[in-house]
Amino acid sequence: MSAVRTAAAVGGAEEAVATLSREGCSAPRFWANPPGDTYGSHSHGYHKVLFCLSGSIVFHLAADDVELRAGDRLDLERGTEHAATVGPEGVRCVEGSR
Repeated sequence: MSAVRTAAAVGGAEEAVATLSREGCSAPRFWANPPGDTYGSHSHGYHKVLFCLSGSIVFHLAADDVELRAGDRLDLERGTEHAATVGPEGVRCVEGSR
């Protein structure tokens, strides 16, 4: 199980949604969190594709931490354990699954 970050993968929400659709992902789901919010350790039963649209978020993985900033993409393979901490400006993301 792994996670792969792609820096500056998209230029905004429209491009991210088009990418999710082109790659056969589920309908896009937008979400946002205020600064300092956290997600406890968990995994998903599907491959998750996530784009950071604004702000930042750090994903805590077994091997290391991965920080996403606006435009970055994160691919999380099915079953990859991760937690997360939202950055000082909050975060807004869009994601899909397959």
